[in-house]
Amino acid sequence: MGRFSGKTCFITGASSGIGAALARALAAEGANLGLAARSQERLDAVAQSIPDHASRVVTAVCDVTRRSEVDAAVSATADRFGGIDVAVANAGFGVSGRFEKLTTEDFRRQFEPNVFGVIETAYAVLPYLEASKGCLGLLGSILGRMGIPASTPYCASKFAVCGLAESLYYDLADKGVAVVCINPGVVDSNIRRTSNDGEVHPDAPDPAPSLLIVPTDKAARDIVNALHRRRFEAVITGHGKIMVTLARHFPRTWRFFMRRMSAGNMDSVEKRKRGDLSP
Repeated sequence: MGRFSGKTCFITGASSGIGAALARALAAEGANLGLAARSQERLDAVAQSIPDHASRVVTAVCDVTRRSEVDAAVSATADRFGGIDVAVANAGFGVSGRFEKLTTEDFRRQFEPNVFGVIETAYAVLPYLEASKGCLGLLGSILGRMGIPASTPYCASKFAVCGLAESLYYDLADKGVAVVCINPGVVDSNIRRTSNDGEVHPDAPDPAPSLLIVPTDKAARDIVNALHRRRFEAVITGHGKIMVTLARHFPRTWRFFMRRMSAGNMDSVEKRKRGDLSP
């Protein structure tokens, strides 16, 4: 018997990366799954990787920026399994580049899935989580706890998610709903291979240092542990914990280090970002 046996978990952005790995990890713990993402083909591939998927998995094509699609995906999951116990708002992507080279529209495009998509998901699942005294997981990032160069839209969106999670923690406490703010560091996924317009380049090299990249399955197991414990903040990856600790307790030292790293070197910093992926 797994820790989530008899429970139903709803996950957005479940067709790849952390979302797909989390689906498999929760299934291994006995959960029934509602999986939502924009690609039915990729959702089917994830579902077929799960034992007994025909009886344990519901998939739904869903753009989290469209509330009607989120509601339909949530309803399909709840109708199939009789409710929802855990929901993870995982869908999102990253816009990067120097602030002066970006526009307000770049920020709007970033905030739509990363912030408003999270909010739409939270509203859609809330009645079911209140009924089950369940758990709401919001995918933030360690970059929701610190800023880095050439990443203003992404960092701003993740700071917003962390602030949203903090307030929701109090707002939902009396209803018995736990809120978990999940803040990964560098995890193996396509997010760094996705251009600013949302196009994935799966064959592009990952710009992150290989020594820092944590396998997605390992990160997913850590997220499952956090959801099970219902603790508020889960910083995923060892290097992420170190970075958050430095930024939180030694902010002047952290900012000095980041300034020294990027001083006179912003062109190189920017070139390593996803926004420079060729179409």
